[in-house]
Formats: sequence, structure tokens, C-alpha cells
Amino acid sequence: MAGHSKWNNIKERKGVQDKKRGKIFQKLVKEIYQAAKDGGPDPETNSALRLAMDKAKANNMPNDNVDRAIKRATDPSESANYHEIVYEGYGPNGVAVLVETLTDNTNRTSSTVRVAFDRNGGSLGEKGSVNYLFNRKGYIAIERENLDIDEDTMLLSALEAGAEDLETSDEVFEIYTAGSDFAQVRDALEVDFELAQAELTMVPTMFVPLDDESKETFLGLIDALEDNDDVNDVYHNAEM
Repeated sequence: MAGHSKWNNIKERKGVQDKKRGKIFQKLVKEIYQAAKDGGPDPETNSALRLAMDKAKANNMPNDNVDRAIKRATDPSESANYHEIVYEGYGPNGVAVLVETLTDNTNRTSSTVRVAFDRNGGSLGEKGSVNYLFNRKGYIAIERENLDIDEDTMLLSALEAGAEDLETSDEVFEIYTAGSDFAQVRDALEVDFELAQAELTMVPTMFVPLDDESKETFLGLIDALEDNDDVNDVYHNAEM
């Protein structure tokens, strides 16, 4: 993971996401709704709901939106249901792409995801075609601004909490955990630190370099996928 800062990717996409905030909120509401419908309205006992709420907080979604989504999920008359489907494919130069969706219409989602790949230099693959190139990890970012702590002290705190790895830049401490340990590490660290980002993610085991032309085509693919109302998250192993 060294040298491939997830935080840089988060910042790079932030400007684009700010322009699409309404669409992002709609996706988050759907994710919160389904998590609460499946596992109940209490984030203390519903880990999926806690993750969705953390994501909403990181995206500055108003608490009222969160509360309304949970209230709607607990309404017995509410019949909407969404299903998680993961698509795997390839971008330019063989870049591996994972697309996590939440949909109430699998035919629609499959068709629109395929079109996004086909029109942007990629191709949709079979199940298992690229998933093996990623590991499920916990990711926690702690911004260093106004934080009086050095790298060694942060590393000790992270390891004591159960983390696997720490990457440090001038701006942020990036902490990685095993997927199964994420919740305990997050809960331990947030006692003493403000977490700028805390999520489960897919971390590539290898990276594929892109030249400028391929990068432009690839970013078009990512934009097309993220514009899809059914797409929650897109992961890839492009080195840009």
C-alpha cells in the first residue's frame, strides 16, 4: 500500500463530488434505508448502518436526512427493497475495476453498468475475474492539522488498537486494518482522535500504470459509473 495514498484519491475526487452532492446524498439515503431495514435502526447493534452513517458524516450529509431514512425504513408500510450486486470489469490497459451497487432492478443496473464500460474503453468481466486482485480492508484517516502527535506515537496507538499498517504524509495519518478488525480499531481510535474518514474498502494488491491518454479515458469510465444512481462505490487498481 505504500506510495498509493487513498487520501490523495479522496481529495482528487472531492471537487467532482461536491458538484454532485445531491446525487451522493440520494445514494447515501438509500444505503442507510436498506441497512436499517435489514438490521434495525440502532447503529450500536447494526454495523452496516453504522458504516453507512459514518459515510454520510464524511460527506457532510445533514442529520435530518439520516433520521428520515431510518424512520422510513422502520415504517411497516414501506415495501422498497434494494439488493447489493458487485460487478467486475476492466478499464484501459487492463485496469481492474470493482463496482458495488445497491439496486431494486438488477436488469437495469446490469445494462447501465455494461454500457458505461463499453463506451469508455473498458469491458465487463465475469464474476471472480478481478476480485482476487483486491483485499477487504478497514481504512481510517486522521488529519494532522492541529494534532500534536508524531508518527511513532500514532503508529503505537494504531497498533495497540489492532491496526495492520500506518502511512503518513504531511496532511494525514492513514491507518489500515484487516476487514474483520475494522470496527474495534475505529472504536478504539475515535476515543482519542477525530476521524476524518472511516470505512471498509477494497485495497489493490498490485497497481497498473496509465499514461495521460489512458488516464483521461479511464476517468471517463469512473465518472460514468459514479453518475449511475445504482452505483455506491467504485474501486480500481490504476496508478495515476
